[in-house]
Amino acid sequence: MNSFINVLLLFVSLPMFLLTIFVGFDLPIEMLRIQAQEIPHLDYIFAGFAAILFAISLRRTIRRWSGLYLVNQRKKYAFNAEIKSERKKRVIIYTMLEAVILAYFGYTYTALTPEAWAPSVVMYTFAIEGMIFLTYGLLARKFRVGITSKAVLVSDREVKVLYFSGLRQISIEQQSIYFEYINNLQLNFPVDCLDEGNRDEFFGYLRNQVDENRVLFRILEK
Repeated sequence: MNSFINVLLLFVSLPMFLLTIFVGFDLPIEMLRIQAQEIPHLDYIFAGFAAILFAISLRRTIRRWSGLYLVNQRKKYAFNAEIKSERKKRVIIYTMLEAVILAYFGYTYTALTPEAWAPSVVMYTFAIEGMIFLTYGLLARKFRVGITSKAVLVSDREVKVLYFSGLRQISIEQQSIYFEYINNLQLNFPVDCLDEGNRDEFFGYLRNQVDENRVLFRILEK
């Protein structure tokens, strides 16, 4: 999910970046036979880009804060544990990198042209939100893995929900735990989300929540 959102943000940001370059340097637009700063309703165009960036970023924000809230309702879980320290390091690196890139885009927009203040504000806002999310998740120990009677929920910078309905196999391949379903759907989450000290406990609770006559476990083979 997070990678998909980043691709969408990049997809929208690149044309936005090109527009700010044209406007900032007042380059000619041969097709329209005008200078870039003469583009009609330029303020609305920038506001439109800002709205798109806001909607994309807000979707990620809602999803990951919702995941954090759900996985921390610990009484509802048969198993609930904090993610491994190695996973935390990766969460820190990637979340900080995202925030830096968003802030860089925000700075670049207004550095090229003050008229791009709206998308710049959006980028700065979600860069700050990302750092707040990271700080809160780490200090309050909110990044966790949980098992309910219906699914496995993993929540850190990514939110993974792996349901038991339609499940036919669970296996470990290339440092990931794979859930394979009857409709050829395959979902996974990293093994390093689980601390070695509670990994056996996790798989024990996992076995208790599924029907082993229907679900093949290929955990001990790895």
